[in-house]
Amino acid sequence: MSTTYDQLVEIVTKLHDAPRDRISPDITFAQLDVDSLTMVEISMHIERELGIHIDDNELEEDLTLLATTKIIDSKLAQ
Repeated sequence: MSTTYDQLVEIVTKLHDAPRDRISPDITFAQLDVDSLTMVEISMHIERELGIHIDDNELEEDLTLLATTKIIDSKLAQ
């Protein structure tokens, strides 16, 4: 996987206490039981650590980690 994916996994596991053995590119935030407050915190950490802004409506519970990585990568490429 990409470095962006690894950074996203690090953010998610740090903020949500998700066990690394449950993390995969195809898992959604909903499957990890990430609540809306944690979603906002994830978004804020992405902005702080990766230097890009993700709107609240872009980061949704049904997104997979891989889909989220693609959103981040497309913003980094701009």
